Amino acid sequence: MKIIGCNCIPKSSVLIMQHELSSLVFCKPTLLIPSYYQKRNNFVTKLQCSVASRPYASSSDSVRSNKKQGKSSSSSSSLYGRASLLEMKNERIANRARVYEFLRSIGIEPDELDGLELPVTVDVMKERVDFLHTLGLTIEDINNYPLVLGCSVKKNMIPVLDYLGKLGVKRSNLTEFLRRYPQVLHASVVVDLAPVVKYLEGMDIKPNDIPRVLEKYPEVLGYKLEGTMSTSVAYLVGIGVSRREIGGILTRYPEILGMRVGRVIKPFVEYLGSLGIPTLAVARLIEKRPHILGFGLHDQIKPNVKLLTEFGVREASISSVIAQYPEIIGLDLGVRLPKQHDFLTSLVDLSREDFGKMIEKMPQIVSLSSAAVVKHVEFLKSCGFAENQVKKMVIVCPQVLALNMDIMKLNFDYFQDKMGRELDELVDFPAFFTYGLESTIRPRHRMVAKKGLKCSLAWLLNCSDAKFEQRMKYDTIDIDEMEDESSFDMNSLTRPRNNESDSDYDEDEDSDEEYL
Repeated sequence: MKIIGCNCIPKSSVLIMQHELSSLVFCKPTLLIPSYYQKRNNFVTKLQCSVASRPYASSSDSVRSNKKQGKSSSSSSSLYGRASLLEMKNERIANRARVYEFLRSIGIEPDELDGLELPVTVDVMKERVDFLHTLGLTIEDINNYPLVLGCSVKKNMIPVLDYLGKLGVKRSNLTEFLRRYPQVLHASVVVDLAPVVKYLEGMDIKPNDIPRVLEKYPEVLGYKLEGTMSTSVAYLVGIGVSRREIGGILTRYPEILGMRVGRVIKPFVEYLGSLGIPTLAVARLIEKRPHILGFGLHDQIKPNVKLLTEFGVREASISSVIAQYPEIIGLDLGVRLPKQHDFLTSLVDLSREDFGKMIEKMPQIVSLSSAAVVKHVEFLKSCGFAENQVKKMVIVCPQVLALNMDIMKLNFDYFQDKMGRELDELVDFPAFFTYGLESTIRPRHRMVAKKGLKCSLAWLLNCSDAKFEQRMKYDTIDIDEMEDESSFDMNSLTRPRNNESDSDYDEDEDSDEEYL
């Protein structure tokens, strides 16, 4: 064993001493060393252990150098991680720029797509655009709702389209369906669409009618079940609409499901009430013509009511006019009334008051075609009536301008050949043309002739069958029994309903041409 005295250690050779002392450490010397030198040796031992695993260095600068290298290495590793995230971000920006460039190249403005998750590649976006084209949607349609480009073909579009097809939505109507409500492509079949369909079936809409409802009003698929839909139906039932008619009403006019009670339905009902139409009568009108709820109160109904009064309709008769022909409050009367008045005036010289009387008796006069009116006026003239007589007839009974021409000819021939009456009687009672020859005119005329009574056409025809049977028991004719031929009875709308339902309807029953 080599023993080195402490007095011989130079101050400048600490590291050499470390090398020599290493043998002391591992050989476990038994030599006692003073405490001062023991502390010094412990320090040296610790220093030697701290650098034992590092390369040999000749000065303490190597330690500093290693520390700097450690910091540099750590810094380099950190920068490498940040650079990776930055590269990913730049790549996403570049991909989105390429997708935007593609969309602009085909005419789609992508400005509204910022923040929306889009396909990473142009190829996937092109697939979406091509698929939308196969559905009939044009670039203009996509620009109207560019968010549709955020829908995945496989995850969103195809499941929704399959579901609509299973319901029965026609392929020929699908394009218009998607144009009106492209948001459906974002919907979940299970969460969004199926519950609405189930709700509609619960409103007594027949399963076969569900696709028709959706085609007419696809927006219904976006409504919440406990919101507008339920409140609008509840209000209608509350004002007297028959619960069993709801299914038919919604099938014909499903837009009701999107109407707010406080903003649309209730103000409509209250305004008609202010004109003199009872609430229950309004309910009956809605059952027969539910689309009248879609007429704008402020931009259609109120202006039309004002126009009717300006063209000779008395305010007291407005309610009767609407009850007879509810569609009149939704027509463009600003165009129709002046045009129809001028046309009729050119034929029979009508004043506005005369025109107003005609509207009161038959509001559909505003929708009669010019050709039909001319044909009927010429027929009356061919029967021998003078122009002033024709004028009186059409004012008293404007229906003579809209009746079936063959029926009018049969009635007139019977009047001349069998009844032998003067033309003036037809001028006084032109409604003669509105009665059925075989059902009313012929049998009553025979009964009167058999009894030997002489009566006016009005006394003969203007009463019910029961009333006429009662009259045949009289020996004389009481003029006071003559009934008022005017008019439409508002109470007819509020009488108890029969068992027939308005739910069974014709596809074209709401047409404006019904009275032409």
